[in-house]
Amino acid sequence: MRLNYGWVIVAAGGVMGCVAVGTLFSLAVFLQPMSTATGWSRTGISTAMTLDFLTMGVAAFGWGALLDRVGPRPVVLAGAILLGLGLFLSSRATSLLEFQIFYGVLVGAAASAIFAPMMVTVTGWFETHRALAVSLVSAGMGMAPMTVSPFASWLIETYDWRTALMWIAILAWSVLVPTALLVRAAPPQSAASASGAGGAGDPGMTVGRALRSPQFIVLGLTFLMCCATHSGPIFHTVSYAIACGLPAMTAVTIYSAEGLAGLAGRLVLGVAADRFGAKRVLVIGLLIQAVMAGAYFFTRQLGEFYAVAVIFGFAYGGVMPLYAVIAREYFPMRLMGTVFGAATALSSLGMALGPLAGGWIFDAYASYGWLYIGSFGLGLGAAAIALAFPPLASRAREVRQPA
Repeated sequence: MRLNYGWVIVAAGGVMGCVAVGTLFSLAVFLQPMSTATGWSRTGISTAMTLDFLTMGVAAFGWGALLDRVGPRPVVLAGAILLGLGLFLSSRATSLLEFQIFYGVLVGAAASAIFAPMMVTVTGWFETHRALAVSLVSAGMGMAPMTVSPFASWLIETYDWRTALMWIAILAWSVLVPTALLVRAAPPQSAASASGAGGAGDPGMTVGRALRSPQFIVLGLTFLMCCATHSGPIFHTVSYAIACGLPAMTAVTIYSAEGLAGLAGRLVLGVAADRFGAKRVLVIGLLIQAVMAGAYFFTRQLGEFYAVAVIFGFAYGGVMPLYAVIAREYFPMRLMGTVFGAATALSSLGMALGPLAGGWIFDAYASYGWLYIGSFGLGLGAAAIALAFPPLASRAREVRQPA
């Protein structure tokens, strides 16, 4: 029964992640129409996305600590309500500053209440096939470019950016709130049986010890550098393709192709991680991500965009779920909300870098070239740091639970 409902949690996490992440990243589709309609600079609009990730970083730690105390349902339900509110208020913004506050703070705080808590919750429901289960939740998030983004683009062309954002807010409420009610914490016996799991092998580990451990330091820095690598290319590639002369709707299909490839990457690398180990698969994925981020520098034609986007999306989509899996290998379940929330906070700093840096680079040089060169360097750094993960403690040393 536990295993069966665990798959319900996976499905709920996938749906919620798709809507939450999709609405967050749909700003990439709104970027040019908003700039044209309002006169706001791309840097100014992109700053809202940077604020999103900074807010996600701050809020993730708080949501994670709350998750450990009250369980997942109140956390994700609060995020669902807050997300729709942030989107609706953003559609009514009369100034760039208002938009940055509504979209950059409220939406960011809401998304962080769904992303990390659902990943953590799923790790508690599965002892075997954990990487696959987490990857399936992340696969739902990967569906966002193929669902929310094209829908947003159609709404913008049919109405205007304000009406489009209002309807997306209504969609978020109508989907997320009912789905959040399906979410449950793992049964006590599942959590208890896993309390001694993790490389630390210490059932008495405190939050302070966990956050000071070499395992967490490597995890957090790798997560940060990985997100800094792909955040700029993800957010600005639609605008880059338009700048290369491609029609707006065609440019959005590149983003969708990237998302579809990310879906495949999550499934393939999830299965590979269960078989070969999450750390080994993570390093390989990070290297591929770095090379493909740099390859955008040489991309100009539609076919080239599709080729690079597919491999790039496969890599970054595939590695993202592995951080929760690796964290679960090192730390006990009772600390996972706080620990993974803290790691997500660091990753959000990396995600905040790309949109702002890309907007500044384009406004300064009328080109995105340096964005992709910088992403390549950051990607190599992420792979190098990941090589420093400490080895896992022997399973024979794990504390056995009383019958």
